[in-house]
Amino acid sequence: MRDGRHGTTGGAGRRPTRWTRGRRLAALRVAALRLAALGAVAIGGAGAAGGCRRAGAEGAAGGGGAVTLAGSTSLQPLAERWAERYAAVPVTVQAGGSTAGIRAARDGTADVGMSSRPLAADERAGLREHTVAIDGIAVVVHPRNPVRALTRAQLRDVFAGRVRSWRLVGGPDWPVIVVTREDGSGTRATFEELVMGELPIAGDALVTGFSGGLRRMVADDPRAIGYMTISQLLPGARHPVRAVAIDGVHPAEGSIASGAYPLHRPLLFLTGARTSAATAAFLQWVGSPAGQAVVRAERLVPVPTTTSAGAVAPGAASPAAGRAAAPAAASTAR
Repeated sequence: MRDGRHGTTGGAGRRPTRWTRGRRLAALRVAALRLAALGAVAIGGAGAAGGCRRAGAEGAAGGGGAVTLAGSTSLQPLAERWAERYAAVPVTVQAGGSTAGIRAARDGTADVGMSSRPLAADERAGLREHTVAIDGIAVVVHPRNPVRALTRAQLRDVFAGRVRSWRLVGGPDWPVIVVTREDGSGTRATFEELVMGELPIAGDALVTGFSGGLRRMVADDPRAIGYMTISQLLPGARHPVRAVAIDGVHPAEGSIASGAYPLHRPLLFLTGARTSAATAAFLQWVGSPAGQAVVRAERLVPVPTTTSAGAVAPGAASPAAGRAAAPAAASTAR
């Protein structure tokens, strides 16, 4: 055969006509699309929906079946690492936000809902809450921004739009560009509770649906400020940002575990009243030393590990978990 600008010679030595070449190209395109579709199914719908399906090298021996997780984008990277390491059954992870995760657990459209915010009283009915890690919400700026620390009062005024210049909080005379998460985000709900109180976030704030997108937006603009899970403070990241101290405390594992850093929250798995054997085994593994080692590797704070059968005990976390709501009252009162 000979490839060239004029086509490929056929078995009889004749060059295909333009119509024949067109049919072959169309067939190749259809085949490529079919392969792409099969690939998307194989990884459990990864892409815009933010899902993955993986089996890995660890995990307790268990029965058949599969486990589906859905919800918080802040929890998604950690859940994907668990899915990679857990070998008993396939684990599928889908993003969509904490509110969607709560709904999925209640409706039974997912075995486990993921939430990065505490549930409201009217959301708890029929659900069991499992604290699987403790997270800190880092307030981030561009590395060129000289501001190193803010009080919660200053932070609230910045995000409310009351402070429009960095000069008013010790920085250069640059306009402040506020970047926030979308409505329905557990990270945003927690930030509003712990920082904003009754004040709304400025109406002209830039909005993004993912922690990674927020990091990129702040990394691209020296005037920007945002907030995100500490797991997104990636060392050596292509798009670096810098966390500022809040009330004189930097976000770190020790300060979050002790409750000294004021912006912390429990990360929750949610299940219905009845769970499958596969789901129960997966939850037990998540709360085991092996599962919690993944939490630390993802730069989050582990919770006490389980030693008996069953899922991670609700609220069985570091001292920070029990005090997660306390800063909210202080913030609102100030």
